[in-house]
Amino acid sequence: MSRRIARLLAGLLLAVATSFVGAVVTAAPATADGCYTWNRTLSQGMSGEDVRHLQIRVSGYPGYGNVLALDGDYGPATKAAVTRFQQAYGLGADGIAGPATFGKIYALQDDDCTPVNFSYAELNRCNSTWSGGAVSAATARANALVSMWKLQAMRHALGDQAIRVTSGFRSHACNDAVGGAPSSRHLYGDAVDLGSGPHSLCTLAKQARNHGFNGILGPGFPGHNDHTHVDHRSSRYWSASSCGI
Repeated sequence: MSRRIARLLAGLLLAVATSFVGAVVTAAPATADGCYTWNRTLSQGMSGEDVRHLQIRVSGYPGYGNVLALDGDYGPATKAAVTRFQQAYGLGADGIAGPATFGKIYALQDDDCTPVNFSYAELNRCNSTWSGGAVSAATARANALVSMWKLQAMRHALGDQAIRVTSGFRSHACNDAVGGAPSSRHLYGDAVDLGSGPHSLCTLAKQARNHGFNGILGPGFPGHNDHTHVDHRSSRYWSASSCGI
């Protein structure tokens, strides 16, 4: 049995166990993996790097049209995102991140902190160093990680069917080679292009509105009839007229 499958089964068993409130008084401690370990229960009013790591994992659950700040402060928006994450996976939805919530996150991530259904290689077909873009390699890679967690939430909402990534981070050279805009968000590592597959491009564009993407461009927007583009730009810009957006 692979490590990934074992963690997924462990997370499922933990969720089932914690659902039997009358039979189980306290959930068993969550088992960490090689990525990150939370050492305390987190709730509204708390702050710290552990809160920021949690925010990254629930960044795909901000609510329609919203974007969750990754600021390390457990405010009302973070509580709401944690609650939506818990609801999505059938956990006790109280907005408090404890063993059951962390256990599910551990089950959903690989040792490099990427969610199980996406990878750094998938979001960077340009170069292995993440260099040459509009930001440092470390920033581009960090931005891509956030995109992956948002896509993981979107994938789950769409019935856990695959989402096909066709483009992610680009250096200036890669961006020029494909005719990308000079100010493309791909240069920042926070843009992802999605192709059709199990879901139509319009389904992807519409669903993305619920998962923390300020930028959504799809069919009907010039140059986007063959893919749906999502990104983390600073203010909302959604345009996919063929999809009613």
